[in-house]
Amino acid sequence: MTPSPPGSAREVLLTFLRLGITSFGGPIAHIGYFREEFVVRRRWLEEQAYADLVALCQFLPGPASSQVGFSIGLMRAGYLGGAAAWIGFTLPSALLLVLFAYGAASLNSPLGLGVVHGLKLVAVAIVAQAVWGMARSLCPDRTRASIALVAALTILASTSSIAQIGAILIGGVLGWRFCRGAVPDDPGRIGASVSRSVALAALAAFFALLVGLPILRSAWPNAGVALVDAFYRSGALVFGGGHVVLPLLREAVVTPGWVTDDAFLTGYGAAQAVPGPLFTFAAYLGAIMQPAPHGLVGAALALAAIFLPGLLVVIAALPYWDTFRRRSFAQAIMRGVNAAVVGILGAALYNPVWSTTVKTQGDFGIALTGFVLLTAWRAPPLLIVVLSAAAGGVLGVWQAGAV
Repeated sequence: MTPSPPGSAREVLLTFLRLGITSFGGPIAHIGYFREEFVVRRRWLEEQAYADLVALCQFLPGPASSQVGFSIGLMRAGYLGGAAAWIGFTLPSALLLVLFAYGAASLNSPLGLGVVHGLKLVAVAIVAQAVWGMARSLCPDRTRASIALVAALTILASTSSIAQIGAILIGGVLGWRFCRGAVPDDPGRIGASVSRSVALAALAAFFALLVGLPILRSAWPNAGVALVDAFYRSGALVFGGGHVVLPLLREAVVTPGWVTDDAFLTGYGAAQAVPGPLFTFAAYLGAIMQPAPHGLVGAALALAAIFLPGLLVVIAALPYWDTFRRRSFAQAIMRGVNAAVVGILGAALYNPVWSTTVKTQGDFGIALTGFVLLTAWRAPPLLIVVLSAAAGGVLGVWQAGAV
């Protein structure tokens, strides 16, 4: 399978905009959506390169799925492509959460709640398909299947976000020890659009902002600087992304009294109901916080600040990662790491994707139908989103009438 030739930023924007509108289910589900779209359907990169990219972003601080998407856009159409991927994937959910902050959302009816639940069930089918497909290509033998099992058990045995990094490290060690005899892989190429000088500049900017913003905030008390510092720090110090950022955000905005606890939890609930990255929760917080800047300006500042450190650090890592993964010993390590990523996805399929979503036989039926349509009928994910939302709405109305 040969990857497609480079494309345009417009192509990247339109593709990721569609994903930003339809990618429900959180960061693990996004990995499944991206794999189906860019490895299977569009063939923008090879399975091996995609798995290596996912492994890198799982290891770095920041929102992993957004970093994967940004990197794919960067590889496809340069820096404009990276920006287009981030905008397309982030903008829909950010706008929805800002509208929610202004009171434009009403999902309290049985139909509305059922539709939202049906959209969450899409994640079960998408993640199950990703685990199935990646396991077949990345765990083709007993050794790598066993590494995936170890990683899954590690995640299931711990509630700490550090367990994810530990599982990847364990996978790398086991791969280096037991996977060196495998046939060398052609790992494809990632990070082709990033030079080492740009990577070093991005790394310097990451640390300069992390250290400099608190100093600037102390030297020049200003609400705008304080907002940017709080959200940048939250994005820079979180590993695992998604739900892991919530304690940091709560400390950043609730403790100083910018946002009430009730408003914070209400916005978090709304963030579960929209597609795209959970980090767009920052847009809601920026819109409602006091004092100024708030509203659209606060939302834009908070959104840019929380995503910026993750994007800077992935730019800094890409060219060095690409060189590292081509070495023979590194390929053995990456075989183990990629098997561990499959195990992490498998564990996430159970918790939180399955355990928080599939509650009834009807839920299981909707998720199973989506999985069969994706794997056996090769139906597009957008169709699964529409069908699951409709089925969830019908089920919600029926259950409300039966009570």
